[in-house]
Amino acid sequence: MSSIDHDSIRHTAPPGFDQYREDISRGQIETVEYFSTTVGSKRKAMIYIPPGYSEDQRYNVLYLLHGIGGDEAEWYNHAGPQVILDNLYAERKLAPMIVVLPNGRAMANDRAEGNLFDANKLKAFEDFESDLLHDLIPYMESNYSVLIGRENRALAGLSMGGGQSLNIGLGNLDRFAWIGGFSSAPNTKEPELLVPNPEEASAKLRLLWLSCGLLDNLKYVSDRTHSYLELNNVPHIWYEESGGHDWPVWKNDLYHFSQLIFR
Repeated sequence: MSSIDHDSIRHTAPPGFDQYREDISRGQIETVEYFSTTVGSKRKAMIYIPPGYSEDQRYNVLYLLHGIGGDEAEWYNHAGPQVILDNLYAERKLAPMIVVLPNGRAMANDRAEGNLFDANKLKAFEDFESDLLHDLIPYMESNYSVLIGRENRALAGLSMGGGQSLNIGLGNLDRFAWIGGFSSAPNTKEPELLVPNPEEASAKLRLLWLSCGLLDNLKYVSDRTHSYLELNNVPHIWYEESGGHDWPVWKNDLYHFSQLIFR
């Protein structure tokens, strides 16, 4: 894993990092539909295309996952990730990347409605692994000018999506070299199951990021993962930040995490 300047992420993102600026080039947000063999129907994803996107260039891809109460539009509706990313591009702080905002609930009715903790809905978050690996990633690689190596693919998410990112990413190190869990939820596997081979994980990971707000009542999930990684000498960033289980924390995480990947 490449060395990281830990001091660079010990501070909160600077004022204005998430504010719309008139004077810069902007990327595009679009909604696409892809056929999911996992679910047996079409599914939606939102996609951020960076400023200056060209078919003549190939791009890294970050898959950015939502929480249990959201869908493919949750990041867009609550965090304006395109604004954060556009501002970082303008400051030349990002490697070129496309960001995919999937729906992590892989089932026919994937809307966030009714009892979100129904067993079939929780299973749908597990089933998303197949949807991501066998349906969404191939769709992106067929329809966009993207790089297809493991070092060109990142996976991160918040809460339920943080757990998914750790579960799927660490379970598929041949597919992902950059992994981030923001305030990961109790769907996160026990650390011994997440990283059964610490030496292999250490060798293959380019970045493993764990972060959580100090006031988050789910912090124990991140704490136990961090403790295991530290005990087993698996390099990772451990970022405890002010805040709870909320959007200011996750916007701050995206600001920092996005600058570290694909370097």
